[in-house]
Amino acid sequence: MSVPERGIVFGCAGEELVGVVHPAPSPATRGVLVIVGGPQYRVGSHRQFVLLARRLAAAGVPVLRFDYRGMGDSGGAMRDFAAAGEDIVAAIDAFVGTQEGPREVVLWGLCDAASAAVLHAAGHARVAGMVLLNPWVRTEQGEAKAVLRHYYRRRLLQPELWQKLLTLRFDWRASLRSLAALRRRAHSGQGASPAEAASLPERMAARLTQFARPVLFVLSGRDLVAAEFRDCAAAAPQWQAIFARADVTRRELPDADHTFSSAASRDEVADATLAWVRGLPAAAAGTGRST
Repeated sequence: MSVPERGIVFGCAGEELVGVVHPAPSPATRGVLVIVGGPQYRVGSHRQFVLLARRLAAAGVPVLRFDYRGMGDSGGAMRDFAAAGEDIVAAIDAFVGTQEGPREVVLWGLCDAASAAVLHAAGHARVAGMVLLNPWVRTEQGEAKAVLRHYYRRRLLQPELWQKLLTLRFDWRASLRSLAALRRRAHSGQGASPAEAASLPERMAARLTQFARPVLFVLSGRDLVAAEFRDCAAAAPQWQAIFARADVTRRELPDADHTFSSAASRDEVADATLAWVRGLPAAAAGTGRST
């Protein structure tokens, strides 16, 4: 038996945020809050968030998906993940405050929504765990290294490249200039914004180190964002310590792209999320708010 989904409106810093609640057929102590990366709204690429929410709710896990201020149907000025902390905390409180709301939530985020979950909500007492898909840890140097290491290797194996070379349709001068620029960025030791972007992986690792609750990482095999994250994690002892924890799970989907655009990839993500949420320890009895 399915329960009709319904829209809700809740406040955040003087603005109204809009979300959709997907109730479970029977009361549940734990739900999933889908945090949206930007710039997009609560439906998600390829309607992924709608399909995920319906799948989880039908299996007994209630879901809330919502729009940040300035996105979709929510009021206020548009913002990115770095300024979404109040929005996420307001959504957590609104979700657990609904009639069919759970006592605690799992945060679910793709790309910079995963980064927002880590940076802004890991300390909330209602958060039982996080599902982080292809987390955004972008720095200029990290991006350049990922392109050199992963894109160009794949490019050399593509028949179209060799066909262009054989038919003299390949602009090798432009390619060499691009390659040289990437090499300079990869070895510059400087990010695009030293005050923020270069420190993003370190800030996220610090927050996750303090987060003593389960985490599921889901990484795509055909995605430069995921590749940059893997490279970053492999090179940093703090990230290695996070992945060594017993309560941290890593799931690789080799055939998936960044947004899990195929039906098979979307189903894999939904199945992995549901199995992981069901396997979490029983919900805590406490009802505290953010710390």
